Amino acid sequence: MEKPKKVIYLDHAATTAVDPRVMEAMLPYWTERYGNASSIYSLGREAARAMEEARKTVADILNCEPKEIIFTSCGSESDNLAVRGVAFAQQHRGKGNHIITSSIEHHAIGHTCEQLEKYFGFEVTYLPVDKYAMVDPEDVRRAIRDDTVLISVMAANNEVGTIQPIAEIGKIAHEHGIPFHTDAVQAGGTLPLNVDELHVDLLSLSAHKFYGPKGVGVLYVRKGTPLLPIQTGGGHERQRRAGTENVAGIVGLATALKLAYDHAEENNARITALRERLIQGVLERIPEVQLTGHPTQRLPNNASFAFKYIEGESILLNLDMLGICASSGSACTSASLEPSHVLLAMGIPAEEAHGSLRLTLGNENTEEDVDYVLEVLPGIVEKLRMMSPLYQGAR
Repeated sequence: MEKPKKVIYLDHAATTAVDPRVMEAMLPYWTERYGNASSIYSLGREAARAMEEARKTVADILNCEPKEIIFTSCGSESDNLAVRGVAFAQQHRGKGNHIITSSIEHHAIGHTCEQLEKYFGFEVTYLPVDKYAMVDPEDVRRAIRDDTVLISVMAANNEVGTIQPIAEIGKIAHEHGIPFHTDAVQAGGTLPLNVDELHVDLLSLSAHKFYGPKGVGVLYVRKGTPLLPIQTGGGHERQRRAGTENVAGIVGLATALKLAYDHAEENNARITALRERLIQGVLERIPEVQLTGHPTQRLPNNASFAFKYIEGESILLNLDMLGICASSGSACTSASLEPSHVLLAMGIPAEEAHGSLRLTLGNENTEEDVDYVLEVLPGIVEKLRMMSPLYQGAR
């Protein structure tokens, strides 16, 4: 099959294109409505009104009060503010210094917890996962101590797509009066995010994962949750996050989130069908490959694999030459030579974890895109294996 004239983009877990309707909603706030939302004159008031309308839109989707929404610069900042903000506030109040998280979190959580351990005297329990990257809620219960001040478990994994039992974990956290945070960056736009049904006190989102702009995120903070501001300066975001608000970005985020949930049911059904076509095709056509993540409790768009005997980076380079954009895991660590901490936590041997491939579908993908991947991927894998000493030694 010839290289397609268009690029086939299969890395929607890394980022998405901005929806034209989102761009249209944002444009006025870069041009004629460019005021600073903190200014008291008309241009500033107009920007402030747009920002508060966006806040209400997000709050309606999350089923919370608008004042419980904090706008940030990205999902990583939201995660940092949630973990540090609660941890420092709880420590200051004498509640303790113990945090519970999982062993498969995005580095925005994992590295933050590691820093809190190394420099600020916190103790962190990193929960194990099963072979599907699933956290057992009972492991959360068993890890709770008298000095536990925060529990943070992601809603869905960014590498293998496994959806976590967040509502069950949230109930356990609330039974013990412990604030519960979930990194829902990968879940935004597809999974239900009713914060009361999920029993979460803090929830992170990032606009560019659901066809909004880069550089803007959300942190939901339930009223009464202790939170020490990490970024100081002016009195923005009700004294919780200083910095001139990205009004255009905030409008774009709210517009994108509403569009995503207005069409979530139909989009999820179509993309799930493509995902299953892709997964079935890969497993049928390529030997010695395993699907990574939960077979059914996974994000609608995620198809992730581990191929024996070859490197994921080599697969990516070959796919790129044929016009296919994919990933070997988290976009934040895609250049790393280290095997994925997620796959290792799942019990996948390091030599197999090196052969990871993540294909994440989006709204613009078609059956033809999937069929093209299924046409060229087996040949790429076979070619790379024939060059691999590991494969030759195993024959």
